[in-house]
Amino acid sequence: MNKSPQLIDNGLALETAGLVHRVWRPETVGPETAVPETTGPHPVVVMLHGHLGNEDVMWVFAQTVPSTCVLVAPRAIVPVGQKSFTWQPRLENEWPVLAQFDEAVTAVTNFIHALPTLYAVDLSQVYLMGFSQGAAVAFAVALQNPGLVQGIASLVGFVPRQVDEAINRAALRDMPVFMAAGTQDDRVPLAVAQNSAAAVQAMGAFLEYREYETGHKLDAAGMRKLQSWWQERLSRD
Repeated sequence: MNKSPQLIDNGLALETAGLVHRVWRPETVGPETAVPETTGPHPVVVMLHGHLGNEDVMWVFAQTVPSTCVLVAPRAIVPVGQKSFTWQPRLENEWPVLAQFDEAVTAVTNFIHALPTLYAVDLSQVYLMGFSQGAAVAFAVALQNPGLVQGIASLVGFVPRQVDEAINRAALRDMPVFMAAGTQDDRVPLAVAQNSAAAVQAMGAFLEYREYETGHKLDAAGMRKLQSWWQERLSRD
């Protein structure tokens, strides 16, 4: 499915959202399959890019999400280069703790709460899809905002360290979570991914964890599984 997202980088919409982002709304699918936005509010999938990414890079995964959803991809908060951004400055050989994502959590949470002002989205159906560091942000947002997030897709990502309190209160109780890991990943090693999955399981999530023989990316099998996972969560009729 071809999704052509609109860039929001100025004006009142940017001021309201707080983050530069791209958005795709169901009525832009095409006249033969369009779902008018007036039929909303729609579920919303917030797509969070990884370290050194931007609002453009997550759209390869948009094809896996049902066309009844609004998709938004915000730009991270810390510029690293002309077109590269990060949610939390990454230190070599150090995995960040949950508290180090506080600024990112605040930005993303405010962004989510602003969405109904701009688009026909349903805040009772908020889903997060994060790649690499973006997955860590997704988990941090869910842990810090009980009830806000209804599901998480973590793509070759990780859970921040120091989440014992979240484990003790089963902070992700019954939340659907999909985690894809690469057995040859040199950025998020398999051991880190496995430990992250164990933490998510300990938090009470309804976890589907899959390993694929690939590096720091999602291969064709992973994409197919991601699509079926979204279909189970979001398909209607």
